Amino acid sequence: MERRVKSSEWRDTISETVLRDAGSRTVKIGNKQIALFARGDHIYACNNRCPHEGYPLKEGTLSDTCTLTCNWHNWKFDLRTGENTIGGDHLRVYPVRVVDGTVQVDVANASPEERIERALENLKDSFDDHEYDRMARELARMEKAGGDILDALRATIHWTHNRFKYGMGDTHAPMAAADWLSLRNTYAADAPSRIMPVHEAIANFAWDSRRQPQYPYTADRQPWNEDAFVRAVEDEDEAAAISYIRGGIAAGLKWDNFERAFARAALTHYLDFGHGAIYVQKTGELLDHLGDGVLEPLLLLLTRGIVFSWREDLIPEFRFYAEALEAWGHSKTETVSADQFDGLGPRQAMALAVTAKQSPEELFDILFEVNARSLLHFDLKVQNATDQSVAHNHTWLSVTHEVTFANAARTLAEKYPELWPSALLQMCCFFGRNSACQDKSIQDEDWLVDDTDAFLESTLNGLFDHGQFEYIVTAHLVKTASAVADEVARKPGAPWVPILTAGLNRFMNSPLKRRHPMRTAKQAVSFVAIED
Repeated sequence: MERRVKSSEWRDTISETVLRDAGSRTVKIGNKQIALFARGDHIYACNNRCPHEGYPLKEGTLSDTCTLTCNWHNWKFDLRTGENTIGGDHLRVYPVRVVDGTVQVDVANASPEERIERALENLKDSFDDHEYDRMARELARMEKAGGDILDALRATIHWTHNRFKYGMGDTHAPMAAADWLSLRNTYAADAPSRIMPVHEAIANFAWDSRRQPQYPYTADRQPWNEDAFVRAVEDEDEAAAISYIRGGIAAGLKWDNFERAFARAALTHYLDFGHGAIYVQKTGELLDHLGDGVLEPLLLLLTRGIVFSWREDLIPEFRFYAEALEAWGHSKTETVSADQFDGLGPRQAMALAVTAKQSPEELFDILFEVNARSLLHFDLKVQNATDQSVAHNHTWLSVTHEVTFANAARTLAEKYPELWPSALLQMCCFFGRNSACQDKSIQDEDWLVDDTDAFLESTLNGLFDHGQFEYIVTAHLVKTASAVADEVARKPGAPWVPILTAGLNRFMNSPLKRRHPMRTAKQAVSFVAIED
């Protein structure tokens, strides 16, 4: 960025004699509160309010080496430069001169471009120590200077995309970011609510990538070839897959040119417990929000994530998936209902789905009703248990994938109808896996909502002040609520709407056990006991 020469704006403050007698004084110039310090032959001026939490720096301690300490939290600043030596944010300092015995301060501001650039530099500097509140302040400074704070999120994606060893498999940040920005577009009404969703997204990227080394992507390029890309993903050949992506981008291709390939690759297997399809859907949505400037880093993250995702259809519990997919379209003899799927395991559910005469869209709604029941009736005793095998480690977060996957898979299959069989069979894998984790004593009426639209609006608005510490939790909250709202908007009169919103209501208002110390210890002891 070209630096502009800053024009001066010298303003009179107080007499030099008064300042030297007092040692320090506070003056107000316009809306600026400035602290003046006299030390030796020098006079220094800075913002009186500490950039941390606004406490008055005039009440701080100034050392002989020109270090000003804010005595509230021990932040330290070099008064000559404003550099922060202990803490985070830099302190604004002002040029000073004495004219005819009066101390003058140059209060001219830097250009908006320079202030925006400085806010971005400081934002990046806040990542390593995850200075959460400082990130928000830098976004506020950027917006105050007239900048687009979405540029800060775009920059964050570029800064962090190569710090995830397994791509999107290492972070929920890109997926959640798409929903945070949708929430912002719908509900943000003032500066804090405009900043909060962007801040949450940036902080998630920063947390998940903190202190990570760089994991370079190949720089090779090959002409884009959809089938070759899908084969490379299937072969877990990241270098080849990335080379096709780079070749396509170099040729000017956009997300619409890549989406089907990613959707195919994501739905070829029951991939990473459904994350693959969610990755693809949310990448497209995030690009809609942020534009093509982040196309390359997001596609590199997405490719690596899908390449390294585990293929759960290859384990015994879901191995029938390949056979069911092969049989799809050959035995459509039954008119099925949601009640028929209740309680079925993955194999039985897929076998029944293969026989369904209904259209894919009709079968989706039937299976989605089962997903909704599964969400509503999740057995909290399973989440809280300490005496169980690793295979039964189910939590609220994993159950919500039934809904977020279904939403993503439907979105992709409506664009690319050849993917319907994979999408529908994988829905069966989801609720089939969770069928053993259902609490039939849950009374639906205890969680039904009176006004669907009001409940969803209240739930989504409530996410602006979610109060959760873990980013993976907030990601699941915003993803699940957004998916539910999307499906209800698509089909507000569907029979599953009351059950789905009741399930969301219970999820948002039930305990979420995130750490399992006794379960972990017991499973470790059991495992080690038999490993020899």
